[in-house]
Amino acid sequence: MKKMILALVALTALCACNQEVKTLSYRGLPMDMPMKSFCDSLQARGFVIDSAQSAKMDSTGNTIVMSNDQTRYRLVIAGNDKSLTALQENYLLQTNDSTRNQWQTLRDNFEKELDAWPNCPILKDDHKVAKFETNGGFITVTLENTYKPTLSVLYQVK
Repeated sequence: MKKMILALVALTALCACNQEVKTLSYRGLPMDMPMKSFCDSLQARGFVIDSAQSAKMDSTGNTIVMSNDQTRYRLVIAGNDKSLTALQENYLLQTNDSTRNQWQTLRDNFEKELDAWPNCPILKDDHKVAKFETNGGFITVTLENTYKPTLSVLYQVK
């Protein structure tokens, strides 16, 4: 009888551990925190809010643009007071070759970090998309080299 109770407790503990909800994180910050707390954490890391680019969309959400002199990208954060819905890094790069190399580096890093292969619906020389699905959301790395090279990483919460 004691062995059955012990086995039942062990099984319950195992099930509880397996049901742990994993959230999407952005560079170590969990994206399930309130938008104000998330932005405050980014400000502590040296990011500043670009008030000219930030906007209040409507009663359901805001868009905040942040930048840091130490990084080569700007952040666009969308959400409401209670939670974030998406975050996008827009890289500021000059040449097509540098964007191709940066896209490959980002893709490889996410592949190692998430231990998952991306879905690549578009994989041309000048237009590449790599989509990763995680337990907490989606990460999309997009390269578009038209007249001005653009590289972005979009984090979307499920």
